Amino acid sequence: MSILAEVSFKGNPLQKKKRLGRGYGSGKGGHTVGRGQKGQKSRGKRKVRLGFTGGQVSLHERLPHYRGITRRNIGVRRSTKTVNVSQIETHFKTGDIVNKAALINKRLVRKTELVKILGNGDLKKKVKVINLNVSLSAKEKIEKAGGEVINEG
Repeated sequence: MSILAEVSFKGNPLQKKKRLGRGYGSGKGGHTVGRGQKGQKSRGKRKVRLGFTGGQVSLHERLPHYRGITRRNIGVRRSTKTVNVSQIETHFKTGDIVNKAALINKRLVRKTELVKILGNGDLKKKVKVINLNVSLSAKEKIEKAGGEVINEG
């Protein structure tokens, strides 16, 4: 069986496409040419932007007002991450220096987070805490274990 026998044509392949908007003699309507009557879509280029609501404030512009106050309005908030003394006990060795870079390397905090060390748990290792916010109870436990807390300017 030949391949030509399987080919199907939609309509008459020799017939030319109807040219819309070219008068009554073109074979399609006349002055409205399939666009209906009146209105923005019947005129000109017929392109209306996606989400356009006829001059009314469009949905994507209205939505932020329904959501209330967000970071976009206030500015970027930086969250404070708390690290307990018990976490220092498990992640650090005796004589280690505990600072923000060390905590980031151990994946206890992220770069953007502020850090505060709290006194939950026990500490038996001697560590040196540098340039971090430390609660009073955490400071007591660190110094009791033989470590020190240093805040440089």
